[in-house]
Amino acid sequence: MDFSIKTIDAKTSIASLKAGCIAVGIYENKKLSPQAQALDKSGEITAALKSGDISGKPGSTLLLRKVAGVAAERVLLIGLGPDGELSDKVMSMAALCVARVIATLGGNDALLALPFDGLAKQTPERDLAWSVRNTILVLRENSYRSDTLKSKKETTLPSIKKIGFLVAPAKAAAAKDAVAEGLALANGIDLTKELGNLPGNVCTPTYLANTAKKLAKEFKLSVEVLDRKQLEALKMGSFLSVARGGGEAPKFIIIKHLGGKAKDAPTVLVGKGITFDTGGISLKGGAGMDEMKYDMCGAGSVLGTIRAIAELKLKLNVIGVIPATENMPSGTATKPGDIVTSMSGQTIEILNTDAEGRLVLCDALTYVERFKPAAVVDIATLTGACVTSLGHHNSGLFTRHDSAHDALANELLSAGKATGDTAWRMPIEDSYQEQLKSNFADMANIGGPAGGSITAACFLERYTKKYTWAHLDIAGTAWKSGAAKGATGRPVALLTTFLMNRAAAAK
Repeated sequence: MDFSIKTIDAKTSIASLKAGCIAVGIYENKKLSPQAQALDKSGEITAALKSGDISGKPGSTLLLRKVAGVAAERVLLIGLGPDGELSDKVMSMAALCVARVIATLGGNDALLALPFDGLAKQTPERDLAWSVRNTILVLRENSYRSDTLKSKKETTLPSIKKIGFLVAPAKAAAAKDAVAEGLALANGIDLTKELGNLPGNVCTPTYLANTAKKLAKEFKLSVEVLDRKQLEALKMGSFLSVARGGGEAPKFIIIKHLGGKAKDAPTVLVGKGITFDTGGISLKGGAGMDEMKYDMCGAGSVLGTIRAIAELKLKLNVIGVIPATENMPSGTATKPGDIVTSMSGQTIEILNTDAEGRLVLCDALTYVERFKPAAVVDIATLTGACVTSLGHHNSGLFTRHDSAHDALANELLSAGKATGDTAWRMPIEDSYQEQLKSNFADMANIGGPAGGSITAACFLERYTKKYTWAHLDIAGTAWKSGAAKGATGRPVALLTTFLMNRAAAAK
């Protein structure tokens, strides 16, 4: 879809604008928005309301054709609830209504004349820019198709390819910036979805590495991919222990977007890239194991975020680091009870080979010390325990408790709240560290079922003493199961907004 900004002056009527469809809002109690009033010279819209054909409640729609005095071929009425009670939920529902209706229409273009700046009166951060970005994300979400590997593609794509946002001339510049941001976000989210939805025999560690190289070429980024011999030279014994059982070669991917000043410390994103997780020797049950192709969604979200900020030419130094491998059982696979030495020199007793995400991340978290980062955020589908704690609504956010880490946590939580890609802060406390004690090594890789997501974060925390760090457990939010099965693209919106806010603060 192509998106653009349209404006009119005092001498031009909305009714004179040509389009395949123009969408306007109406309120409950048969009240028209100003845009709807401008299209109602013939009284047809008022008549439709009086007849009860549309209630004005959020989610209600009515499509009118050939309205007298209106140049647009169709007028789409969208319910916005009571006047003066507009909310972000209502605006998102309105965007979804637009998406669903235009998917059934002919024509080439649609014009959205909705109250995009109407939320700012009650919620200042939900301004016109937010509404435009949010509408683009909803429209792109509705048009996304996961049919890449189908021999016959789905044929339900809308014919309408051009979407215009009607805004006041004074707000056109801000709206154009919002369109660019919305498109970049949508493109990053789509990449993350695509990578997540690909099967493990396609989206291998090498495939992830090649995707990073393509991004680097397209957006003139720096990329480096380390192979097994280089990882051995770096003494990444923990990461390589996970890779021992698989037939696919492990890859350690470093991709750099250096849009800030040369001396500015980078923000580093570390994404778990287990391209398929059988559990290794600690084999998972067969039911639902196909969904373990999604165990690389942390890596996918890093690549999606890098794509988004590169498209925006964000003036910030950002480095993405992805340890990528399979976790497979075989005669050479790591066994429960094995002890390995991490890059940091700390030894780990591997009591459960299905707790492998922390084993690849800990070496990556040690590796990133060389960048002297301003902050590090790791993203991982790490624990089923996080799903038990938070369900599928919030990602789990873990940091230490001090002023620097509290500030980082608040940045991430705020970005999540702004985008609807929300996170919830969980504790990291010394009392939980006791569960990771081992009789034979510096630590065990599991701490028992109690507080499983917390002890996993506590394990990672041991490798992050030299910088400010946060951990996002996205096991409950990275994909959906059942009839809606598929990657969600989370937390690209959270991460990209977090980085955009950092870039704005650095000006």
